[in-house]
Parts: sequence; structure tokens; C-alpha cells
Amino acid sequence: LVCGGKSDNTLMPATVLDHVTPEMRIYHEETFGPVKCVVRVKNTEEAIACANDNEYGLSAAVFGRDIARAFNVARKIDSGICHVNGPTVHDEAQMPFGGVKGSGIGRFGGKAGIAEFTELRWITVQTTPRHYPF
Repeated sequence: LVCGGKSDNTLMPATVLDHVTPEMRIYHEETFGPVKCVVRVKNTEEAIACANDNEYGLSAAVFGRDIARAFNVARKIDSGICHVNGPTVHDEAQMPFGGVKGSGIGRFGGKAGIAEFTELRWITVQTTPRHYPF
């Protein structure tokens, strides 16, 4: 525990856990709280494997000075959204938002959201005789 972790009321303070390993329960679970786990890895391939070693895949972020390299790493992460040099929490109304694996089915936002939540139908009403005989 680097900081946080204890609360005197219903609000959880920002918490940082360092040296988190796959043997720890928090390594495998979505926290939804102000908790950040630091998992130490040896190289890029191990970082990608670590990022993909869970049942969730909503949003991810890759940071790096070499944008092309960071982009190639982002392509290998199994998530619905991956930002390069930006936070994982980012939403734009025109962009499809959604995850993969245990982080959701479908998308919302933009045209993708309309398609996900719309049942296309065709309804006609004839109010005058048709121009061709039956």
C-alpha cells in the first residue's frame, strides 16, 4: 500500500497499490473505485500480456514518446477502446463506446449506438388508391 486504502466514512480515498502480482485477487478484478494497481513488468511484450491477462476489455491506454511504437502496442491490447498518450476515461458522442470480453456487448454513441438500440422497421399506410391495378 503506497497511499490511501483506509476510509473513515463512505468515501474511499485515492489508493495506490505497488508490486501487485497475478496471485492477488485485485489483479484479476475490476475495482470501480479510486484504486490504481502497479504491476511491474520486464519489457513491452510482458506489458501487453499483462494488459490482456484478464476477462475485461473496456478501455486501455498506452503512453510513449515514440508514437508509432505506442500505436503498435495499442493494436495488440484486447480492449474496445485504447488511447495513446491519453487517459482511459474519454468519451466523445460521435464515437462508438464499448468493450470486449467481460466488459460489455455492443456499443453506444454515434451511428454504432443508433444501430445497437434500434430495430429497423418499415410501416406503410395506404390512404389513396394505388396507381397500378391489383
